[in-house]
Amino acid sequence: MSDTTGSGAAPVGPASPADVSDLAALDASALAAKLAAGEVSSVEATEAALARIAQVDGGEGGIHAFLHLAERARETAAAIDARRAAGEQLGPLAGVPVAIKDVLCTLDMPSTAGSRILEGWVPPYDATVVARLRTAGLVPLGKTNMDEFAMGSSTEHSAYGPTRNPWDTDRIPGGSGGGSAAALAAFEAPLALGSDTGGSIRQPAAVTGTVGMKPTYGGVSRYGAIALASSLDQVGPVTRTVLDAGLLHDVIGGHDPRDSTSIPEAWPSFAEAARAGQREGALAGLKVGVIRELGGGSAAEGAEQGFQAGVLQRFHEALDLMQTAGAEIVEVSAPSFEYAIAAYYLILPAEASSNLAKFDSVRFGMRVDVPGGTVEDVMAATREAGFGPEVKRRVILGTYALSAGYYDAYYGSAQKVRTLIQRDYDAAFAKVDVLATPSAPTTAFRIGEKVDDPLAMYLNDLTTIPANLAGVPGISIPSGLAPEDGLPAGIQFMAPVREDARLYTVGAALEQLLVDSWGGPILGNAPTLG
Repeated sequence: MSDTTGSGAAPVGPASPADVSDLAALDASALAAKLAAGEVSSVEATEAALARIAQVDGGEGGIHAFLHLAERARETAAAIDARRAAGEQLGPLAGVPVAIKDVLCTLDMPSTAGSRILEGWVPPYDATVVARLRTAGLVPLGKTNMDEFAMGSSTEHSAYGPTRNPWDTDRIPGGSGGGSAAALAAFEAPLALGSDTGGSIRQPAAVTGTVGMKPTYGGVSRYGAIALASSLDQVGPVTRTVLDAGLLHDVIGGHDPRDSTSIPEAWPSFAEAARAGQREGALAGLKVGVIRELGGGSAAEGAEQGFQAGVLQRFHEALDLMQTAGAEIVEVSAPSFEYAIAAYYLILPAEASSNLAKFDSVRFGMRVDVPGGTVEDVMAATREAGFGPEVKRRVILGTYALSAGYYDAYYGSAQKVRTLIQRDYDAAFAKVDVLATPSAPTTAFRIGEKVDDPLAMYLNDLTTIPANLAGVPGISIPSGLAPEDGLPAGIQFMAPVREDARLYTVGAALEQLLVDSWGGPILGNAPTLG
């Protein structure tokens, strides 16, 4: 893989045109345009995606982005083609294949959340976002791999084995939604759904050269998403371009009466917001805040905070491009962000301990029989066999934090820190329009490098966790390749609650500037996958 030493050099991606069929290589918006014009059929697009999956996903050293493939994908695609041939007015993404993170319930495929305790379980209903995909005419390809119950930053904690990064198959694709991001980077799917509890959409996007969007909390329904931490979880799009993310967000977003946390107000079109960002002058007058505590200070401060030098280099080069295009870069301070990881890893385990109590061997999922044992014995044996080490670690920690005598000292204190973080956001957004940070402190690390060091693993979410604690939206787009290793880095933007459209405009504007400076998309032409 060639090195990229400056922002003007063209980054290279994990596949070449010779390796990928023309249809599999298309972005969702380009494919949708061809479908609408009758230049290609949904069956052909689906066959191209399935062929690519068969080519690179399985076997030793394969990407392993998918846990299950949809048996009815071709049938679904054929039905969409028939509706289009009959003159029916279809949605803008009708006929486009989509991958679905295995944390989302699906009627026609197992939904395991990457855990043995749910192995083979097929839900009796679709998650709201999945139902909306079907209504809009998208074609589900299958379910993507993930860290068990979304607990992890590398997709190494899946009970079904790790997913590999298409840029370098010895490295992780991020987590917990590494399967969705890797499927896009490997050209196995043009669109995917993910979930983001502390960065599980944005961090995988950063290390695979893709786009990931965490909507405002309550902006996309969580009904049918297997819960990790209910006050933090958010479903969102994973794509190759900002426009594609906006198109998918338009499909899955909006109020859902079955989700008590769903925001009832109407939302603007996020695809239109992205298109606005592609117009000249979109960044003129924009105030961009860089957070001193999250890589926005000096190079020495960034190194002390744990940021890789090349990640910071690409971050600041992207900001320079924005400034040249008319944006104003302003340094801001958010002192409470220093405590975000500590607060998060008390709130999340506490909520996970409560949410995972339902996996008790009695109602559904795995059951380990204990001859002559009590219900408690069966429950203990089932949870011992069904949960992996990271899940057990967090359930134990959360149960302890919620126990009598410790609730106020730990969980209660963490919630107070959460309030301080929300106030820091409010103060920052009184000065700037968006906040910018690197999406992840480093590029993708090697498989096995941190799996036995939980504290090192947790630090991968350094820049993404604050947005979940405050409920604000965040988007990650590729910022280039780090010069040390030639691997993707990402830049994250955050906006006030319900200002998701602003992120699509800003993200699309910078994306266009970067692609122009590179001479092509980051997912380009290095044949590292056959």
